[in-house]
Amino acid sequence: MKHTPARTSQLRIIAGEWRSRRFTFTEQPGLRPTPDRVRETLFNWLSGRIEGSRCLDPFAGSGALTLEALSRGAAYALACDSSRDVVNTLRGHLQTLACTHADIQQQDALAFLAGSPEKPYDLVFLDPPFHQGLLAPSCAALEANGWLTANAWIYTESELRPTQLERPANWSLHREKRAGQVWYSLWQRT
Repeated sequence: MKHTPARTSQLRIIAGEWRSRRFTFTEQPGLRPTPDRVRETLFNWLSGRIEGSRCLDPFAGSGALTLEALSRGAAYALACDSSRDVVNTLRGHLQTLACTHADIQQQDALAFLAGSPEKPYDLVFLDPPFHQGLLAPSCAALEANGWLTANAWIYTESELRPTQLERPANWSLHREKRAGQVWYSLWQRT
């Protein structure tokens, strides 16, 4: 049997301390890195809210959102992914950057969110694999288990229009946009 090497792709940090740094990641089924232009729009929406924030990324994937938030001054970030390869790659990126204010955990996101944090988060990135029904239970778990600060911001990527998403009643839509087949939205907890 012939061994096929894993395909790799690159991500680029757009702004902040590590601006223009490039990192590779191994392509995997369901992994859709947030494109540069979408990340740029998101972080423009979040302008003034990143520095000093605590960020959570339960479906870390390529790590683009976590690395971008840290580069832009987040005080702490916790990323989670079920793939050992993803976790090891992200740990390597943090080591390369000499970043000591982030943690990466290998765990299923829904099992992870079923627990409770030591301290709530100001900003959460929810970008689960599409067509697996993961977004609604993730939103519910964030709200039910104390993951969010009183005025937390929650970013979602989905194959569904934001108005079609099941979400907690106390989340209000701040911004939404579409890029190809992806709807991306920013919510605020009120």
